[in-house]
Amino acid sequence: MAQTRHRIRRPHRAGAYIGLTALALGITATASSGISGRHHSASGPTAATAESALAPCRISGAPGVQMSEGLPTPPGYSRSTGEVRALNLMIDFPDAKGEGTALDRMAEFFPQTSDWFRTSSYGRLTYRPEAPVKSWLRMPMPFAAYGIGRGSPYEPGYRQLVEHIVSAADPEVDFSRYDLVNILVTPNAGPSALDTVLSVTFSGNGDAPVADGVPLANTSFVYSRQDDGSGTYRETGYRVLPHENGHVFGLPDLYTADGGGAVGHWDIMSEDWGSNNDLLGWHKWKLGWLDGSQISCASKPGTSDHVLTPLAVGGGVKLAFVPLSATTGYAVEVRTQAGNDETVCKPGVLVYKVDSEVDTGRGPVTVVDSAVGSGGCTRRPNVHGELSDAPYRPGETFTDEEEGISISVVGELRDGSFQVRIARP
Repeated sequence: MAQTRHRIRRPHRAGAYIGLTALALGITATASSGISGRHHSASGPTAATAESALAPCRISGAPGVQMSEGLPTPPGYSRSTGEVRALNLMIDFPDAKGEGTALDRMAEFFPQTSDWFRTSSYGRLTYRPEAPVKSWLRMPMPFAAYGIGRGSPYEPGYRQLVEHIVSAADPEVDFSRYDLVNILVTPNAGPSALDTVLSVTFSGNGDAPVADGVPLANTSFVYSRQDDGSGTYRETGYRVLPHENGHVFGLPDLYTADGGGAVGHWDIMSEDWGSNNDLLGWHKWKLGWLDGSQISCASKPGTSDHVLTPLAVGGGVKLAFVPLSATTGYAVEVRTQAGNDETVCKPGVLVYKVDSEVDTGRGPVTVVDSAVGSGGCTRRPNVHGELSDAPYRPGETFTDEEEGISISVVGELRDGSFQVRIARP
């Protein structure tokens, strides 16, 4: 079935009751050997043993779930490592002629989008934006004639629009050379993004129209401008495109009917307006930006210690995962104000639950708040305040009483790493 993605606010499934406790551990920070360079998986018996140890933590996808959080990402999406070539086509309409030049529109998103992916992937994704057509591609029908609104299905309007785009661009474009397509629509077509968000991605869509022998299966459409009037658009307005391209790589929406209330500003797939933010460590593993050697799988009964380096820094163990079932588990990582995470106001250990049976936009990830009801530690615009102080600090423990799981922050090391102790029955 074709995988599509829309900004539709949907209710999310309520999770089980989780109890929180604080634990004074009296830990003294100790020195470490520092953060090494980027790790690569070994080969041979050692690698096989390591991969086998990770197997319980590779929670699987579920049938009928669009863009599941399960591993691995199914085929049909764009690859997310190495060099990825992105075709950018700027379009306008007879009743909404392009404002400025087409290349001006493209400059709203580049080179910032390429830089964002390079930073988030630790250099493992080289994003090459190309625009072989330098001018606006005029569509043959007025914008309204395509029937595009918020949450519009692929049929029939978008199919007709894509067919018209292919017809207009094909004389100058070899579509087979590209991994994904960005359609950058003139901002004066359709409503303001402040009123209605139309930006959408159709990903893994093998039934899309074919051009030069390949289906336009992974295509992102960006409308209007995410400009809240705060004067930050030049620095932050591009961020809708990394979000939309996240779907091209197979990542789901993390916002729900409550907006960013499930994940807050801890992942660009949750909140892509305002200040910069990164992806969760789980998503980096899913995209191939973290090696198996950088994942610590807490699947065995008993107590285990894990030293986690900050997610924004290359090298070291980044993610501890506590599997609860074949489709759910807790992820544990360290978030600091570095890299793409400029809004972190309380560095520490972030804990969140991943459920691969929950569909995109319905809460497949839920961040655990260490300070429920505090209101958060930031007042930055377009940042979900309540979850901004969600990370745990040394001496604090998260407890899931129903599952018998406890995750304690034992201490912070001098290099910025955190020691975490996980106990499970």
